[in-house]
Amino acid sequence: MDTSPSAEPTAEPAGATGPRRADLALRTALALATPIVRWLLRQGVQYGAFVAALKRVFVEVAGEELRRQGRRTTDSALSVLSGVHRKDVRALAHLGRALQRDKSFSPASLVFTRWATDPRWRDPASARPLRLPRLGERGSFEALAREVSTDVHPRTLLDELERLSLVRVDGEWVELVADSYVPSADEAAMAELFAANGADHLAAAVHNLTTTEPRLLEQSVFASGLSRASAEALGALARQLWAQDFARMAEEAHRRFQADRQTSQPHRMRFGVYYYMEPEASDTEAAVGPKESSS
Repeated sequence: MDTSPSAEPTAEPAGATGPRRADLALRTALALATPIVRWLLRQGVQYGAFVAALKRVFVEVAGEELRRQGRRTTDSALSVLSGVHRKDVRALAHLGRALQRDKSFSPASLVFTRWATDPRWRDPASARPLRLPRLGERGSFEALAREVSTDVHPRTLLDELERLSLVRVDGEWVELVADSYVPSADEAAMAELFAANGADHLAAAVHNLTTTEPRLLEQSVFASGLSRASAEALGALARQLWAQDFARMAEEAHRRFQADRQTSQPHRMRFGVYYYMEPEASDTEAAVGPKESSS
């Protein structure tokens, strides 16, 4: 197995300049933007609309950077750092926040996660989520839903999970039919997951590239020269490994959340995994086995 060591942040080579680093960052960003642009074009979003919307992102992130440095977020400072004209900065300031981050988990996703990972709601023999009676004070979907939320009626949560094709209702019984919370029946919910997962993945890489603080986990295994059958078999293995890690991480996260309710400085976290396959370009040389990569 051919492995490559995890890359560590290094000082810029002698003679390197700020523009050189900026050019490297820009070229890297363009590579990262390729799948985003592919998605935008397939959804009918053209270049002009994207560039106009991007101004707001530059201004908001510039404000975050200024506050992180302890500097005032004046129109001039925002304009200088972001490169957006002052008149546009002022106009955007009146439109409110553009980015929605740290969005609370939906009650439906919390019910799904509790059902899929909590030992009380899993069959001890098969480790699969239990088939639940719809109603009842204990051991039912109604009881599970009320554990998670007292603000949303269990019937409403059941309807939402059914709409997202995550459960099957059979008379007075309810069965979890999805292995992960992927609401394929709701394009808007899928887009929200895409934004949250993708943004945090890139944020981990940017953290590792731009700070000297403790490094975050951001690695992958890459292999080429595979048959389609092998690539699909590895994809199935990836799903199996994720199911195990998802259950363990969700249980531990819930335990720590309960223990940390009184913390004065709350933090958030996200742990994820992805798998991607595609045909190789004709001029790509096959790798000699898998490689581990990291930012």
